[in-house]
Amino acid sequence: MHRDVVNPPELAEPRGFNHGHLVEGGRTLYLAGQDATGPDGDIVAPGDLVRQFEQVMENLAAVVEEAGGSSEDIVKLNLFVADREQYREHLGEIGPIFAQYVDEYPAMALFEVSGFFKEDALVEMEGFAVIDESDDDSV
Repeated sequence: MHRDVVNPPELAEPRGFNHGHLVEGGRTLYLAGQDATGPDGDIVAPGDLVRQFEQVMENLAAVVEEAGGSSEDIVKLNLFVADREQYREHLGEIGPIFAQYVDEYPAMALFEVSGFFKEDALVEMEGFAVIDESDDDSV
């Protein structure tokens, strides 16, 4: 599998995301929306956006790992937040958490939404991963 980050010079320099990823080869994994649900089925850390963001990343990584890849294979994420300003206020804490899971930022979009399926959720993410076919030891 080969992957190139695509950031055209005529676009603003991305910070915290990349404009695109061009991937050749590999298997595409479609990631369902993951909120901060823990193993017990409840939202972790109600009211704590940073801890919920971390749980969401743990959940996404678990799905990709089950498919035979790693969180490094995530190439596209859509982030849905209950409060865009709260998200911006916590970027300094969220960035290092995100960096634990990816070397190259995925292509990303951020949406502020009026609510989630689970009332205590503050963030949800869904997207795509492309897993190297040679990593086919799962699923």
